[in-house]
Amino acid sequence: MDKIAIIINNKQSLEVADTLRKELDHVEIFSVGAYDGTTKIESINNFLEKDFNHYNAFVFIGALGICVRSIAPFIQNKQIDPAIINMDVKGQFVQSVLSGHKGGANHLAKTIANISGGTALITTASDTLNLWALDIIGRKYKWTNEYFNTTENDFIAAFVNGKRTALLLDIKDEGSEQLERTLPDFVEVFYEFSAINPKDFDLIIALTPKLYETTLPVLFFRPKCLHLGTGAQKNINAEEYEAQVLNFLEEQNYSRYSLVAINTVDLKKDEAAYKAMSDKHNLAFNYYEAEALNEIDADLLFSEAAHASTGANNVSEAAALLTSGAKSLLVEKSKHVDSFGKHFTLALAMDVRQERKAGFVTIVGAGPGDPELVSVKGKKLLQNADLILYAGSLVPRRLTEYAKEGCVVRNSASMTLEEQFDMMHEHYKMGHSVVRLHTGDPCIYGAIQEQMNFFDHNQMSYEIVPGISSFQAAAARLKSQFTIPDRIQTIILTRGEGRTAMPEREKLTELAKFQSTICLFLSATLVDQVQADLLAAYPPETPIAVCYKLTWQEEKIWRGKLKDLAKIVKENELTLTTMIVVGEAIDNRKNRSKLYDPTFRHIFREKS
Repeated sequence: MDKIAIIINNKQSLEVADTLRKELDHVEIFSVGAYDGTTKIESINNFLEKDFNHYNAFVFIGALGICVRSIAPFIQNKQIDPAIINMDVKGQFVQSVLSGHKGGANHLAKTIANISGGTALITTASDTLNLWALDIIGRKYKWTNEYFNTTENDFIAAFVNGKRTALLLDIKDEGSEQLERTLPDFVEVFYEFSAINPKDFDLIIALTPKLYETTLPVLFFRPKCLHLGTGAQKNINAEEYEAQVLNFLEEQNYSRYSLVAINTVDLKKDEAAYKAMSDKHNLAFNYYEAEALNEIDADLLFSEAAHASTGANNVSEAAALLTSGAKSLLVEKSKHVDSFGKHFTLALAMDVRQERKAGFVTIVGAGPGDPELVSVKGKKLLQNADLILYAGSLVPRRLTEYAKEGCVVRNSASMTLEEQFDMMHEHYKMGHSVVRLHTGDPCIYGAIQEQMNFFDHNQMSYEIVPGISSFQAAAARLKSQFTIPDRIQTIILTRGEGRTAMPEREKLTELAKFQSTICLFLSATLVDQVQADLLAAYPPETPIAVCYKLTWQEEKIWRGKLKDLAKIVKENELTLTTMIVVGEAIDNRKNRSKLYDPTFRHIFREKS
């Protein structure tokens, strides 16, 4: 938990200090003058002498000279010094004074400047030169830094001075993609260590779980990507287990810092050696039922001992594969024994989401149509994709303009499902990044189930990135809140009954009885029946909105009454990409929420 101490030395600083206290967590204001709302201290020097290392950050409001003279006697080194910020009494200038990177002063200065509306003053070279902050860039991605043949300060100094640098990317994750997108001009990317000629470079930065030898200065970023599978007899020696696991990793040329989890069968969930290593090295500890381990389809060797004691055909290898999602092992099962004759097995697998050589499919929600409404993650995936297969009848081609040079962009509208599969599978086998781009949110009438069945059957790795649905875009364009306090607290997403039959309990005549806000997908061609079904429960004067191509350049919206719904749709010849909204929530401006009522008490605001 970060603790921030704000130190003020005049009453004029109290207003901005109090604003920071409201906006930031775990803040306390200190003053010699004992101003209202502050904690009195006898002197700044005495306070710092006692508490300099008890706070994560100190914010001085006032003259920079006072700040510098106050902290000077207590500064030790950037590994342990807290963040120090100095700002003027109006919050116009917020300066990072000490521990800019490691202590987080640069980030805190920018945060405070955003609150005060001021300017953050950052003088760290890597920030001003727009270079990677090597000492902290890995925090976001949970990488561990390891330096070989150099010290941290020497390596960073050489990098900031533009020394020739080789960047090795053995794995693929959000962080590796960020490095590739922001590559300085003196850095060259490699995907195999053997391709790096030491004579051509002064430094190496390697994002890898592997151990490599070189005479060059190296910064290893160790990603959390290795899953250890393990099985054991009862009560193995904890210290010997840890030592042999670490030795096992080293012998296989993998870094201990890339280990993310210990995985086993549920009958071993209380094994003390597993728990001890998990706690000491901050590893996840996962255990699975024997039935789940037996379902792993990887042609694993049957273990009579494991099956007799746990019911699992194989423990260590199956557990490693199950938790990692991988289809093959990095290291097959090896057998070990402690000094008391207790046996255990170890196996290793790579997190499938970080495998670089494997292809990957992402089903991305394109949003309602406006290219700027795709998610940030979705945009990044489009920018890095090798194949974009988009539903052209529903997704604007403008969204594919995010594609990089060389990316294959294809419209799936005229393709059969099998043709789509063949194309995605071919790119996947080549190790490519495939984006299947669906309109709105792919989980709402996205027809993705049969695609996921195909990916599962062919053991292809994939994930789903949600998107903004057209019903959300409708609310935004109608400037309407679809849930109204005391009146409507439910939104129904459904469709009219056409060739796809509706379950009896979900027929529109039944759903209409709830008098909720109903958002109808894929129903413009069924409008006569839709209107008749809704009129069975809604009054004819119920507000409706017919929204065509929401957020597209061709967007059109018609408002009206339920009794006129069919007429509006037919007169405007609407078929595809039409969202129909029904309910009194449309354009409603009544019924105030209790959330911001001054008489309503909650954890963030006391009752007035």
